[in-house]
Amino acid sequence: MKFLDQVKIYIKAGNGGDGSPSFRREKFIEYGGPDGGDGGNGGSVILKSERNLNTLIDFRYQQHHKAKRGNNGAGQNRTGKSGDDLILKVPLGTQVFEEDNKTLIYDFVKPGEEFVAAAGGKGGLGNTRFKSSTNRAPRKFTKGTHGEEYTIWLQLKTIADVGIIGLPNAGKSSLLAAITNANPKIASYQFTTLNPNLGVANYDNKEITIADIPGLVEGAHKGTGLGIQFLKHIERCKSLLHMIDITNSDLEKSYKQVKSELKNYSSKLSKKKELIVLNKSDLIDEKEAKMILKKFSKVAKSETTILSTLEKKSINKIKAKLLSYVS
Repeated sequence: MKFLDQVKIYIKAGNGGDGSPSFRREKFIEYGGPDGGDGGNGGSVILKSERNLNTLIDFRYQQHHKAKRGNNGAGQNRTGKSGDDLILKVPLGTQVFEEDNKTLIYDFVKPGEEFVAAAGGKGGLGNTRFKSSTNRAPRKFTKGTHGEEYTIWLQLKTIADVGIIGLPNAGKSSLLAAITNANPKIASYQFTTLNPNLGVANYDNKEITIADIPGLVEGAHKGTGLGIQFLKHIERCKSLLHMIDITNSDLEKSYKQVKSELKNYSSKLSKKKELIVLNKSDLIDEKEAKMILKKFSKVAKSETTILSTLEKKSINKIKAKLLSYVS
């Protein structure tokens, strides 16, 4: 499925139906009274968050969305049928902005939330409504009001418990595949991950939602590599899992490079609680891996552990740690 995390759309709620100016027409009754019914209300455009969606791509192919108008009122005091609401499903984490793409209108942070983005018009009043002791045969009726219409922006910011960060080819996608139900693309070259991937890890009868974003390179906060467009997807994570290739010749440099990019993008993001994982420990001797861990732990400010995605015991250890980080 193609990924899209920002799109502009036009929405139009349905107009209300007109009231009816009808009069009774009955045999042998020369002057029948008013019997015009009210118009039906127009349908609204409603946005609803869905947990199982992770892209806004459908809105690229259909950018104009209109709800149904209400039917006009009729004689015999019949009210027109209201127009059906138009429900547009959006991924959990979607933010709604005004046309300037800066003014936030609504933020979907829970599944099943609904937001009326454009309210339907009210149905007009039939002439029966205007009958009085001094006006027994009113011809007055009102038309339905127009439904609201707007041009809005939808922006997706992934919501997950844990965000996996690191340089390209650090093994982030391999870890996501090993501990969750996700099936990301995996290969030994930079930027295998081109879009955020989401997965759910189950441990001790609890679920942890994990997001993997494309690897960060120097200048990512300025847009270098796949850069800033994906850093926003880990802003809402409760904690971070910082992946580092243990075979890297300069672990400290790799670590500080990623931390620097996070800080330059958002100081708040750089201060999130993190678990540092030295990955690919199966590629070196166990004794050497422990020595590297001991040396690096003196530099890193966060808890550090070693991992091989090929070992189930190692994977369960990471799951347990992540659960303690987000509980």
